[in-house]
Amino acid sequence: MHIKYFVLILFLMGSSIYAQSVSKSGTTSAAFLEIPAGANAIGMGGAYVSMAKDASALFWNPAGTASIKNYEAILTHTDWIGETNFDYAGIVIPLGDLGNFGFSFTSLSMDDMKVRTVEKPDGTGEYFSANDIAIGISYSRNLSDRFSIGFTGKYIQQSIWNMSASAFAIDAGTKFQTDLFGGMVIGASIFNFGTPMQLSGRNTRYFISVDDTKMGTNDQIPSNIEMDSWDLPLTFQIGISTNAIKTNDYRVTIAMDAIHPNNQYESMNFGIEASFMESIFLRGGFNNAFMKESEGGLSFGIGANSKLFLSSSYVRFDYAYRDFGRLKDIHTFSVGLSF
Repeated sequence: MHIKYFVLILFLMGSSIYAQSVSKSGTTSAAFLEIPAGANAIGMGGAYVSMAKDASALFWNPAGTASIKNYEAILTHTDWIGETNFDYAGIVIPLGDLGNFGFSFTSLSMDDMKVRTVEKPDGTGEYFSANDIAIGISYSRNLSDRFSIGFTGKYIQQSIWNMSASAFAIDAGTKFQTDLFGGMVIGASIFNFGTPMQLSGRNTRYFISVDDTKMGTNDQIPSNIEMDSWDLPLTFQIGISTNAIKTNDYRVTIAMDAIHPNNQYESMNFGIEASFMESIFLRGGFNNAFMKESEGGLSFGIGANSKLFLSSSYVRFDYAYRDFGRLKDIHTFSVGLSF
């Protein structure tokens, strides 16, 4: 019976999806902050804001780290679009009644490329690169046995050749365990609430002549091009999840998230995870549902959780495949450790 009510909540969450009629794609900076981290979450189509309860919660919902009792770490690698590399690392440190602290590092990088000009299309002999990074410090705490909160402060930097821009931002999240529909969990997060970014550096410097009609003028007066500033990709995400099946050996969890960004149409993510003895995991999902002009959407994933030999520590391996339509398929690998 609780599945019927779950579907009703889905309808209510999706009722506002068509409210935004104009896309604002390409109007924000630091797009790398929107690249998902954690193969377990990606395999579920990104429907993870209420599911997050391991170290990947540092990305999806910092409130999810409040339930972590042991030290946990995660490493994620994705061969991203355009021959770029996306990497994410995080660690959660529990401090008992003081709450839990976490640290995360995000990187989007590329190989060096030749500097080419109209006069020298084969290269000038110089090379340039572009790199994006974000460094986060998180804090989470259980306010009750059902409700938790979490916050992340982030330093963000983007650089290309001799230009760079930086910003500061905050993520905030909550999780609430209910008695409804088999123990439904409600989660909500807001990402990248912070300062705008504005490029600066020596590539904007050039020399001009102020007034050729004046005595003593020259064409070596230094000046700088004024660059526009751009907001960060602010996103609000709310989700629910519940166990459709749960026995001593098997569990099937379904989840759905509604996403409201400031730079794109609204959309929804759907995901399902099947677990055998919390050791073997099969996942499937669909992201960006109902979004106009989206690419791909399907995702699949597998995972394995195993206790280390002669140790109380656990290691977890996850893999996820994501369909990107006309762009190449995306493959993500994650390794997690609890110790």
